[in-house]
Amino acid sequence: MKKIEFLYFENCPSYIATLENLKTVLEEENIDVDLELVNVDSPEKAFEVGFFGSPSIRIDGVDLEGRNGKPSFSCRIYSIDDIITGIPTKRFIREQLFFKII
Repeated sequence: MKKIEFLYFENCPSYIATLENLKTVLEEENIDVDLELVNVDSPEKAFEVGFFGSPSIRIDGVDLEGRNGKPSFSCRIYSIDDIITGIPTKRFIREQLFFKII
């Protein structure tokens, strides 16, 4: 079974909508995964877990976007179809999940 980590910090304005999008896609596509919510509550923990900003989604340890580099305790920005957003769309999440899981 694949493992999905949803990494966030509580003051992030985008994490709730992103988590809802992720859960909706998993349910709609009937994808059975082990979903782990990881509250990154400090810069130290961000470094420890390799956090690229809130919200982040990893599948078996691999970032949904394929991002790597220096950890960051910050809000995360996504560029999806030339639109800058803090909330990955359901379509984007679905496409990335199919690419990485199926």
